[in-house]
Amino acid sequence: MKERYWIAVASKDHVANGVTQGIAQANHGKRSPMKRLSRGDKIIYYSSKKTFGKPEPYQKFTAIGEVIDDESRVGVMSGDFRPIRRNIRYFKTHDTPIAPLIDSLTFIKDKTKWGYMFRFGFFEIPKQDYETIYKNMRA
Repeated sequence: MKERYWIAVASKDHVANGVTQGIAQANHGKRSPMKRLSRGDKIIYYSSKKTFGKPEPYQKFTAIGEVIDDESRVGVMSGDFRPIRRNIRYFKTHDTPIAPLIDSLTFIKDKTKWGYMFRFGFFEIPKQDYETIYKNMRA
């Protein structure tokens, strides 16, 4: 099966928690994004905010990794919240601002409204865009 490339959107603090646990979840733990992933797929996190629920902007790619399991699973959280997750092997990277990359990312069709795509919370990107982001996060 051909590997695919994805972007998930979450605040920097939530991404850091996922990296620590070696997991990914998207769109507030919904099933459908994690169901679309396959072993070997790559996932990049973009964080528009530094802290969930706070207005401080961040606008950086904050983690990148590879799916290492074959199916999604239910995570255990407090109360009745049961997010759907995947196991991820995260790569050693550094947070990378999106601004210098906007013109080179093909998934951003209207460069004046570059933030539009991120409102979906989870979406597939072309391999060349993955490689551009990866190269900059590893530099």
